[in-house]
Amino acid sequence: MASDHKKLSYNQGIVYALGCYLAWGFFPVFWKAITGVPAINVLAHRIVWSFVFLLAWVWLTNRQTFISYVKQPRLLLRLGLAGFVVSVNWGIYIYAVESNHIIEAGLGYYINPLVNVFLGYIFLKERLAPMQKIAVVLALIGVTYFTISYGQFPWISFALATTFGLYGLLKKKANLESMPALTVETMMVFPFALAFLFYSAENNAATPFFPSSAVTSSLLIISGLVTAIPLLWFGKSARVIPLSTMGFIQYLCPTLQLLLGIFVYNETFGIEYLICFAFVWVGLAFYTISILKGKKVTIAK
Repeated sequence: MASDHKKLSYNQGIVYALGCYLAWGFFPVFWKAITGVPAINVLAHRIVWSFVFLLAWVWLTNRQTFISYVKQPRLLLRLGLAGFVVSVNWGIYIYAVESNHIIEAGLGYYINPLVNVFLGYIFLKERLAPMQKIAVVLALIGVTYFTISYGQFPWISFALATTFGLYGLLKKKANLESMPALTVETMMVFPFALAFLFYSAENNAATPFFPSSAVTSSLLIISGLVTAIPLLWFGKSARVIPLSTMGFIQYLCPTLQLLLGIFVYNETFGIEYLICFAFVWVGLAFYTISILKGKKVTIAK
């Protein structure tokens, strides 16, 4: 039977969670290695090879569920929308890394839990605990300060947080098995990505289907594995780890990105960023405390 359904211990779940968030935290290193390829082409390759590897995996482990999803036209449309949203998220992140905005991308993933709370309030009629309201307000203050003092709205941060939040909202409403659903999502955008790669190769000599460098071409193919494996680990860990624990571990990802942006890629981290991050971090502290106290959002009657 599918390995997805194999019972894991709590400690194994912790290991998988650490693995996926550490991998996501070090993503900038991988995408930096292929910055010679335009971000839109990298995204297309990521979609194509993610679908190839995900299809191979799900076909070996859970093909019946995958086939059942494919046979439902309305579900295909919903998963197609989710696939489009997560593809936009992937593309923005790749662009952020290539254009030296890793710190801004990290800010986006710090903001993401608070955006999730806000989206739940707007679309799912979820009530917010008082500390969660404070957390959202603090994050808004920090971003507003940054926009006014720096003179530029951190659109990459908000685009990443919003698209990933919308993706999570779509996934929550669908309530499907993660790996078969993700395979269908990538399947729905796969033809467009593949067509773009052929069109780009045909009409622009500077963007062949595969670059002349064997290393870069190999990395583009491996991007499918780099995408699929952490998602597989995440799916396994989410089955056995409490939400509060996952909430702590998820901060590994933007923290690593922040450190890489500052100390490895020498991005500027001025006072505007520091104050903005400080407000967001305090907001996240309130948010985390609200979860630990068991004051999770509740559905309005």
